[in-house]
Amino acid sequence: MSNITNDFNVAIIGAGSMGCAMAVHLGRQRNEASFRHNISLWSPMEDEIKMLMEHREHLQRLPGVKLPDNIEFCFNLKETVAGKNAVIMAVPSQKTRENCREIADLLCPDVLVTTCSKGIEEDTGKLLAEIIKEELPDNPVAVLSGPSHAEEIARKVPTAVVAASEDINTAEKVQDLFMSNTFRVYTNTDVTGVELGASLKNVIALCAGIADGLGYGDNTKAALMTRGMAEISRLGVAMGGKAATFFGLTGMGDLIVTCTSVHSRNRKAGVLIGQGMPIDDALKKINMVVEGYTTAKPAYMLGQKMDIDLPIINKAYEILFKGYDPKNAVMDLLERDKKGE
Repeated sequence: MSNITNDFNVAIIGAGSMGCAMAVHLGRQRNEASFRHNISLWSPMEDEIKMLMEHREHLQRLPGVKLPDNIEFCFNLKETVAGKNAVIMAVPSQKTRENCREIADLLCPDVLVTTCSKGIEEDTGKLLAEIIKEELPDNPVAVLSGPSHAEEIARKVPTAVVAASEDINTAEKVQDLFMSNTFRVYTNTDVTGVELGASLKNVIALCAGIADGLGYGDNTKAALMTRGMAEISRLGVAMGGKAATFFGLTGMGDLIVTCTSVHSRNRKAGVLIGQGMPIDDALKKINMVVEGYTTAKPAYMLGQKMDIDLPIINKAYEILFKGYDPKNAVMDLLERDKKGE
């Protein structure tokens, strides 16, 4: 592990499950002699901050996980980012632009900004690193992504992820910040491929959950996952990503964990929809952002714009936003014209 930049003052924007998991992970490293991280964790909800201060635990998002003593909880954004040399964005994808605008005048130009979120902006079809660069043009930008459920990161379950930036030096700084003996970080310069794999797999995972909710089996899920990856890589390569990226941690790795895990909110929402629960009710029951839902529409629009064949993603869009029956969607996919793999 590199020891070039082991002193970080970190602001984490967003105190949901991933924001808290990142805080726990970085806070634990304070106990290692080579790391001296000081961490501020911000939430826009005063009640959430009060709960964290009182219990040093997020009772809803990460119950049973205590946050280390070197984490400060903040409701004021200016106080959160003051004196920091690294900012971690752990907010819902559709809030990324808004939150970047709120901190734009508060950051020095050399402050490293890393997003842990996964999604595509609904109105523009832009990826999150692109949004951050638009709103924070003077700051180095990176993406941290991969098969990484917050519940397992916080409990020191061995995990491997990717730090991606167009500038390899920036990616290596993120690697230095996060690397530990339970959290392995690889670097990559294919930001487009990393982000698209991480975003689009949520749509496929939601579909896998729908299949589970309909009572289908492992054969069905395997077909959805493999053909879903074919769609992800088709669109990803057309948008400038590298084919190899989609068969790495942020592509196939993240797809596997999100389609199969008990922690996956996308899969859970899909199960409820497949069982017949109205979509709005299913989203409310999950009570967290279901990125597969928010990503399905911009993914569909990107496919239409670029004339890329995305049959599974297109059916997800029809189910979620056009009221199409999931059983009919499955039959439509099975009855498509014959073709080679």
